[in-house]
Amino acid sequence: MNKETLYAIALTHVSYFSPAALLQLYRQLGSATAVIDHRQHIRDVLPDASDRLVEALQHVDEPLRRAEAELAFCHQNHIRPLTMADDDYPQRLLQCDDAPLVLYYKGTATLNPQRVVCIVGTRRSTIYGHDLVRRFAQELRQHCPQALIVSGLAYGIDICAHRYALENGLPTVGVLAHGLDDLYPPRHRQTADEMVKNGGLLTEYPSGTRVDKLNFVRRNRIVAGMADACILVESAAKGGGLITCRIARDYNRDVFAFPGAVGAPYSEGCNQLIRDNGAALITSAADLVDAMGWQTDAQLQQTRQQGIERQMFPQLTDEEQQVVDTLSRNNDLQINLLAAQSNIPIGRLTALLFSLEMKGVIKSLAGGVYHLLS
Repeated sequence: MNKETLYAIALTHVSYFSPAALLQLYRQLGSATAVIDHRQHIRDVLPDASDRLVEALQHVDEPLRRAEAELAFCHQNHIRPLTMADDDYPQRLLQCDDAPLVLYYKGTATLNPQRVVCIVGTRRSTIYGHDLVRRFAQELRQHCPQALIVSGLAYGIDICAHRYALENGLPTVGVLAHGLDDLYPPRHRQTADEMVKNGGLLTEYPSGTRVDKLNFVRRNRIVAGMADACILVESAAKGGGLITCRIARDYNRDVFAFPGAVGAPYSEGCNQLIRDNGAALITSAADLVDAMGWQTDAQLQQTRQQGIERQMFPQLTDEEQQVVDTLSRNNDLQINLLAAQSNIPIGRLTALLFSLEMKGVIKSLAGGVYHLLS
């Protein structure tokens, strides 16, 4: 049994008392194990810790028992618990201040591909919205065949995004608002089963967590946080899709929206968001690819070939090689994560990254991500 995973799950049962403070503790100490080891002296690390949190951390026997039971459930049901220390944890989500300490994942797709798009919208979608999603998935498959599509497995636009992704051979992940021992809504079970084979199901909630309205709102931050771009397809003037777009903007993600007919009730949210400069207008996947500066599959092949030619005669300094080695272990990192993993200060790292780009070793992608050319 992995002690760090056990302790991280235990902390999620303690975090009810103060999730933000506990996450701050984790980030300052660097691991769940360190938090548990320092639990008797929490105010030495976090002077403003609440009395309830301090008291809860004095009594971790019950959370540890629940964590052991959860790990047993995961093992029996082929579920992978992912902590922030795991390479498979969505690296984009690590950039978010309110990222979950633990995620539970059942599936086959990597959560850290080169391109991730979340598609959200109304649960009362129309034929117009369905057609937009269907055409978008078809076109995205042509431009970025390895792109991951993320949504919430809800009625309407969510389930359309998952189904059309599967139909076009794109991996797709559904973020749930409950534990993986259940599925809501139940009628999406067949699609969910297909997603496990080409994508997956992801949640921050342990088994036994039932559907709750607040959980859906919290789920939206994971949908937004693990993506490069958030796309809104049909929304009323108020709705969960707009909440996800707001969260995405707060996370410095790119937000896009498909326009709709003036006066159409489920186009009001999209049109208002575009009007208020909360989202860029797109009409196709090609618009998204252009706006994000993403390379097409043919361009990527050319870039890879250039990378192979470059590697025949590499001339790198020790620090440049350190950056390359870091990206070799975990590619496509934002500069703050790259600085942390390479142990190079951001000020110095910026100059190194510029030099490596000039040498054709790396390429900067949308969202401040750096990609090592293979």
